[in-house]
Amino acid sequence: MAKFWFFLLKSCAYGLALAFVLIWFFPAINFSSLTLFNTSSESDEPAAISYAKAVRRAAPAVVNVYTRSTLVDPRSLRPRTIERQELGSGVIMSSQGYILTNYHVVNGADYIEVALQDGRTLEAVLIGQDQLTDLAVLYVQAENLPVIPQDQQLESQVGDVVLAIGNPLNLGQTITQGIISANGNTGLSSRGYIDFMRMDAAINRGNSGGALVNSNGILVGINAAAFQLEDQDIQGIFFAIPYKLALNIMQKLIKQGRVTRSHLGVAGDAVVNAAGERLISSGQRLYGLSITAVNSNGPAAEAGLQVGDILLKISGKPFSSVQQALNMIAETAPNSELALTIDRSGQIITMNATVRELRR
Repeated sequence: MAKFWFFLLKSCAYGLALAFVLIWFFPAINFSSLTLFNTSSESDEPAAISYAKAVRRAAPAVVNVYTRSTLVDPRSLRPRTIERQELGSGVIMSSQGYILTNYHVVNGADYIEVALQDGRTLEAVLIGQDQLTDLAVLYVQAENLPVIPQDQQLESQVGDVVLAIGNPLNLGQTITQGIISANGNTGLSSRGYIDFMRMDAAINRGNSGGALVNSNGILVGINAAAFQLEDQDIQGIFFAIPYKLALNIMQKLIKQGRVTRSHLGVAGDAVVNAAGERLISSGQRLYGLSITAVNSNGPAAEAGLQVGDILLKISGKPFSSVQQALNMIAETAPNSELALTIDRSGQIITMNATVRELRR
């Protein structure tokens, strides 16, 4: 029994001595924070995935757009006017009051009103619109406008998470989430759904003209439409105008009030060699654009371009795709001269063509 008490007292003495040493030489240690056992708690759970920060950055700059227009009722035997109301969304692009929305939201409107998320309601003026890209620019006069975050160097990629912000069915601002499934292009020559960005973030009536942002809240596109076919229930294919294209169009509408596009008056196929073999996969290297048709009254015909010629360069610059070539032509000011380098039956020729404005 005496041995037991001896060992107990000896252990206590060693423990007190160790504690004295620790306190004397390491006074900064917070002993109250030390734990002897690993106990689980809520703080050990992984952080939940959330896009709340992105929404807080972008959502205040997305407005509700309301339009009214007066029409003559074609069903009435006596001429009478009816009032039509349309619903959409818009994105505040600058502190000067410029707002991007869709052409189909404001086309033909007699009165346009925008409602901000801070409760303000403002009358908007239509600056310009472009039917090909389904874009329109509005202007409001107000101070302290929230502006959507933008990055002109950002390159969106297929698979990026995106959030569509708008006012579907006038239910109030709503966020839908998806991924980019196709990028679209950034040129003036775009026309039709095929050139738009595709994603599966839901777009319903009222979402048109709203913002498509990435997971950091940065604008990547302007919501446009849902893909629809008669008698087919298709879901998960929605369209947005790519940001760089939208910005390009907006700047032209602000400066000129309209968008001008130039054309050569030709049609062609992408080919991989001088023999005219078609490009059939994205892994093949483009040789040029083989001309398959020439408008008899167009700039190309006047310059001497012929069916079978292969367009290699435009103003001394090669192009990596047919779309890029079309964009280079479209971006050229009407009535400007372009130097066209072609392969005609193995002979490299350069000819000059004066492009003209494309009219619809």
